[in-house]
Amino acid sequence: MRTEDIISALSEIIHPAKDKDIVSLGMVEDVRIDGDMIRFNLVFPSPDAMASELKKEISGVLSEKFPGYKIRPVEIVKKSEAKKSIGLNLDEAQLAQVDNIIAIASGKGGVGKSTVAVNLAVALAKMGYKVGLADADVYGPSVPKMTGTENEVPDVEVAEDGGTDLIVPVEKFGVKWMSIGYFAPAGQALIWRGPMACNALKQMILQVKWGKLDYLLIDLPPGTGDIHISLVHDMPLTGAVVVSTPQAVALADVEKGVDMFRNKDINKPILGLVENMSWFTPAELPENRYYIFGKDGCKAMAEKFGLPLLAQIPIVQGIRESGDEGVPSALEDGPVSDAFASLAKAVAERSASL
Repeated sequence: MRTEDIISALSEIIHPAKDKDIVSLGMVEDVRIDGDMIRFNLVFPSPDAMASELKKEISGVLSEKFPGYKIRPVEIVKKSEAKKSIGLNLDEAQLAQVDNIIAIASGKGGVGKSTVAVNLAVALAKMGYKVGLADADVYGPSVPKMTGTENEVPDVEVAEDGGTDLIVPVEKFGVKWMSIGYFAPAGQALIWRGPMACNALKQMILQVKWGKLDYLLIDLPPGTGDIHISLVHDMPLTGAVVVSTPQAVALADVEKGVDMFRNKDINKPILGLVENMSWFTPAELPENRYYIFGKDGCKAMAEKFGLPLLAQIPIVQGIRESGDEGVPSALEDGPVSDAFASLAKAVAERSASL
């Protein structure tokens, strides 16, 4: 028996989420025969939910084809250094120095997803991390308003020798910000169909000079449509954070968001849930809590899906005022800032564990 025979047998095994055989996908390395043992490395570019099933199938196929031999695949997770082309002649070169890419998602609008994204970015920066945020809500970009950068126009670094021009992100509060809102006139609706919106989003991420970042947050549009599926499928996400309120109607849409990331064709890790607007605390009664939208709804949902509840963010008038004034609440002292600091710590710990 030759190693070529083993590779030929392995080429018959199809990865169920990628519809290609594992040899063509570059998942098989260092095949060798050691006495009565068949050894090889089974390589994954990121943690793969299908790993255990694949190993079972591999053992079954090889045991049948090569009776008398023991099968010992070694599972290895390592990021590919190859740059993947993602349309518009763009690749992932500008993400090469980004350690973690985290999507901030919600099943529906109105739950404060962008508020959470902006304040999480600021809280991570306050902890000393290098942070960027890409506002991927092309139909309702709110990051310029929430950060007081509405009048900013990002510079463009012109490439030489026919290369790709790069957009230089706006920097404020220790965070690099990028949004379609910097390029569209205020109040102008963007009448874009899905493919055009997808391409614009990819430019907002891939054609930006991010430099060295510990975290790049992507503030996704609300919902689970084609734009979301295309973006999270193509981007090398570390994981996702799903935001909701404790209200039953919002929690119903959380299931859709969780299902999207766990779909076999996307298969991206979920860091956990964030419950926004958990309770109302009036400024004059800082110890009081009024559960306007229900109590612990996200906590129960997190337990249902086996996910951590990363943080509970209260309703405080200052959050709305700070957002309108372009000064994120995470910059100030108080219970809201503490809640976002707790969220930032939880996100850092969870992303490091993946």
